[in-house]
Amino acid sequence: MTEARRDTWSSGDAYEPYVGRWSRLVARDFVGWLGLPDDLRWLDVGCGTGALSETIVARCSPSAVVGIDRSEEYLAYARARVTDPRVTFKIGDAQALRGKDGEHDAAVSGLVLNFVPDPARMVAEMKRAVSAGGTVAVYVWDYAGEMQLMRRFWDAAVALDPAALELDEGRRFPIARAAPLVELFEKAGLREVRVLAIDVPTVFKDFDDYWSPFLGGQAPAPGYCMSLAEERRAALRERIRSMLPIGVDGSIRLIARAWAVQGVVE
Repeated sequence: MTEARRDTWSSGDAYEPYVGRWSRLVARDFVGWLGLPDDLRWLDVGCGTGALSETIVARCSPSAVVGIDRSEEYLAYARARVTDPRVTFKIGDAQALRGKDGEHDAAVSGLVLNFVPDPARMVAEMKRAVSAGGTVAVYVWDYAGEMQLMRRFWDAAVALDPAALELDEGRRFPIARAAPLVELFEKAGLREVRVLAIDVPTVFKDFDDYWSPFLGGQAPAPGYCMSLAEERRAALRERIRSMLPIGVDGSIRLIARAWAVQGVVE
């Protein structure tokens, strides 16, 4: 399976029930941790379906928010959901940001850094876009650890298909850990670098609520899931079911951990 086929980003309706709903919970804690003042100019890099931009508007009283993403389909979803006049969504490349140096007071990104070919270049571009004294910050899932809905999926997939290990996001994205994120920000020349583990509850009402989003084909795990023949997909489904902590009422209570890192521009 090719990288492009594995990482599909074309349907906001499919992405939202998979991780969009959990990203919104992380975004809330993330902006609270940043603790930035009102009336700032924000840049949301890789804004996707608009979870982080929407949270900034709701909680940070910004003067302006610009969200950029490479997926026109995700931008259309974001524009339909986030209609505040202070927010603008544009096509853009995280590794080659448009606009003037120092045009923003804060540049943030949620669940994007590990997917770009050159994370250091993305951080450098975010730093360039922010004025002196401003903030650069990102968060990514803890794929190898406590992003449990994905971890349960890949542990089951690898048990049935050892070749899936090469697709496992915990293996693919070694940068999505605390120490590598701090190192990346410090090498970019950011100061006062801090890192935080953000844990949010991911409560599924039943197994179908957990499993159905993997049939949407958006992002690596669902992409792998939908590449399987029906018989193998059914075997994976039942393997995962046997590994989940299903309550007497049928609900499944997991957590999703994200690593957040922030630094200040000199």
